Amino acid sequence: MSAKTASKKPGSKGASSEAALDIGINDEERARIVEGLSRLLADTYTLYLKTHNFHWNVKGPMFNTLHLMFETQYNELALAVDLIAERIRALGYPAPGTYSEFARLTCIPEPEGVPHAEEMIVQLVEGQEAVVRTARNLFPVVDAARDEPSADLLTQRMQVHEKTAWMLRSLLES
Repeated sequence: MSAKTASKKPGSKGASSEAALDIGINDEERARIVEGLSRLLADTYTLYLKTHNFHWNVKGPMFNTLHLMFETQYNELALAVDLIAERIRALGYPAPGTYSEFARLTCIPEPEGVPHAEEMIVQLVEGQEAVVRTARNLFPVVDAARDEPSADLLTQRMQVHEKTAWMLRSLLES
């Protein structure tokens, strides 16, 4: 990929109207980083939607606790989506932003129907852990490219998701 077309998403057609990008990371490395960050964005957005859905639909004896916890979590995820998308943009590519792109890129399944509160927690733990794995799998690529800003973003995201998964898992213990 040339510097003139480096601002296009991998696999997209047409020339870029953006200026060439020279930040010390070659075009191939940036494309691979963006590919991974796009998966991270899709996983994060999908988890955001799932968490917001569960916030709206939770019921039972833990309603208030879960309703508030899920609200805190989806608000944090909404901010994270923006950070990830802006990193993709800083690397010279358009960020994916449609449901069809997210559905293609994510590894987090949509819920079927409205699960019971305990199943909601289980699904959110699985979603949090999936985001951690997606971030962790990208680390070798950003390390090889010496992309410290992306490495920092991945570290921050893994810390948040590991802590959130732990907090959710603690609700499942008897």
